[in-house]
Amino acid sequence: MPQVVRPRIAVLHGTHPASPLPQRFRSLADREAVDVLHRAARVLVASLPVLTDRLVEALYEQEPGYRAAIESDRAEIWQEVHHSLRHNVGSLIQPREFREAAHRTSRRIGEIRAEQGVPLDAVLHAFRMGGAMVWQDLVDETARRDPDDVRLLVHVAADVWNFVDEHCGIVGDAYRQAERRLSWRRENQQRLMIAALLDGTARIADLCEAAAMLGLPEQGRYAVLAVASAPRGPQRPGPARPPLNLPDALPVAAPPYGQSGPDLPDVRPDAAPYGRSGEGSLPHARPDTAPYGQSGPDGPPHVRPDTAPPPTAFPGTAPLWHTGPDAEFAILRLTGDPGGPGELHAIAAALDAPAGTRAGIGSAVEGLAALGDARRLAETALRACPASGGTVLLDEHLPDALVVTSPALGSALADRVLGPLDRLDPSDRDVILETLTAWLDADGSAQRAGARLYCHRNTVLNRLRRFEQLTGRCLTRPRDAVEVSLALAARRLLAP
Repeated sequence: MPQVVRPRIAVLHGTHPASPLPQRFRSLADREAVDVLHRAARVLVASLPVLTDRLVEALYEQEPGYRAAIESDRAEIWQEVHHSLRHNVGSLIQPREFREAAHRTSRRIGEIRAEQGVPLDAVLHAFRMGGAMVWQDLVDETARRDPDDVRLLVHVAADVWNFVDEHCGIVGDAYRQAERRLSWRRENQQRLMIAALLDGTARIADLCEAAAMLGLPEQGRYAVLAVASAPRGPQRPGPARPPLNLPDALPVAAPPYGQSGPDLPDVRPDAAPYGRSGEGSLPHARPDTAPYGQSGPDGPPHVRPDTAPPPTAFPGTAPLWHTGPDAEFAILRLTGDPGGPGELHAIAAALDAPAGTRAGIGSAVEGLAALGDARRLAETALRACPASGGTVLLDEHLPDALVVTSPALGSALADRVLGPLDRLDPSDRDVILETLTAWLDADGSAQRAGARLYCHRNTVLNRLRRFEQLTGRCLTRPRDAVEVSLALAARRLLAP
């Protein structure tokens, strides 16, 4: 709006049903109306402190969103209102001189109120209250000076209220921009903190702040889930981001007497949850700087605050996700019995991942400070997961974990125990290894192993004896049985 009071030609032609007035009469009316407006506005400028007092008091009484801010620092609010009124009323008199300053003031107010968390509706209501109070004072002052001039203000009423609407739009835009910046900054701080916790680089002094920021108890029980897709090939490098359904709540025991189990909604890591961060983020990095590999503040949204979970549900909050170079990690809050494995079993059973997706769940740890260890345990579980996909619960695959944590020793053991079989024809070797694996999985029962392999139990026993002859191992000797089991795990998990 280049000036507050505009010619009425376009308005009259566009909206008034009557024929337009003669140009000379309409211009005269506009000039008279502007003169009346200027006289009344000058009186308002002279009495701005009183007008400011009235508006601040009205905001305190009528706008709850401003009440806390006024109680906290009434002098600051008074100065802000006075500054805004001075520029806005001045714009009614000298629009070109005051326009930019009035815009800057309105933008600044929108930004400050966003930072303070005052609702946008309350800020816009405050501006409209100020506009209504200024307009009423203009009318009252005009009526006091010359009641006949009040009718002339009709010619500028639309312009005055358009001016108020223009500044409401400026305030709203500034508020929303500041809100986006603040939201992105908070989300980025959360990403950095989650990355530091999972990397094990978070300072002990920051744990209390991290707990409050993420809505998690500092001394709670946690586990970490690691997820990776099937190999993507040389044309598509980068971290795996498989679609995965992970329930918010999983039953871990019978519900309390008189209660039923909760419904199980899904949370998807590809739905932009909080807590994703680039690898290598530092806890002391600037919160307004995006992590490596991430761009501006168009972030997802939010981590739900911590709530009191039902006694039989996992977890109380949605999982927090972090993107690593080769996998994605989720922090899982555990609320079940610390002495029982049921909760982790329920999590593993409830995972719904596409074919080829590999998932590893580490052991439970105590406290946010141990999340770095929990991540490493989850990575170990993921390495123990077959290449074809599946879910591995570390506590149930500790021998496999021993193999993958020392691949050199695992390969050496496999070569020593199973090396003699490599001299056989590949088809014969694979049959013996398959039979040996089935026999171990069947707890040493040739009958059950034969049922799995669709052959007679004597066939199983013959193949096992052949294995003993070729390797010099005795499967009834506990030490040899352990070595054979570990060697098979190494051959399966460490194969190129």
